[in-house]
Amino acid sequence: MFDILMYLFENFIHSETEIRVDQDELTEELVRAGFHHDEIYKALSWLEKLAALQESDTNPYLAHMSAMPVTRIFTQEEEMRLDVECRGFLMFLEQIKVLDASTREMVIDRVMEIDAAEFCLEDLKWVVLMVLFNVPGKENAYAQMEDLLFEEPEGPLH
Repeated sequence: MFDILMYLFENFIHSETEIRVDQDELTEELVRAGFHHDEIYKALSWLEKLAALQESDTNPYLAHMSAMPVTRIFTQEEEMRLDVECRGFLMFLEQIKVLDASTREMVIDRVMEIDAAEFCLEDLKWVVLMVLFNVPGKENAYAQMEDLLFEEPEGPLH
């Protein structure tokens, strides 16, 4: 499923062509690319849920809290999916204002829905990028995250 998300993101994000909205046509293209129908369905469902998160009732509540320091307590399931390195990176992104409380929760929600045996920091970075790409008004955060994803680190961040 994550491979399909990456395929769609990499093939359509910087494309000059219009992103296909016809699900049948998109499914056919993904099948031709070698993906299985059940995984395609899961990936498209994941994207639909990402779009739906923007309309969630929790966003206005979280937007008011973004100015206040907030400690995020992770559930046991979240800790199993997001290791210490991933959780630390999420905190780092909040500190540098790439994520706010609302987008952080969107990222965590989308990570928890990924159907993959393993999940690492590099995967998390791509999910953050996908979420920021889909949230209007987060263009600067998207560009900053894109820089973090593609630039080679020159040493410790601290």
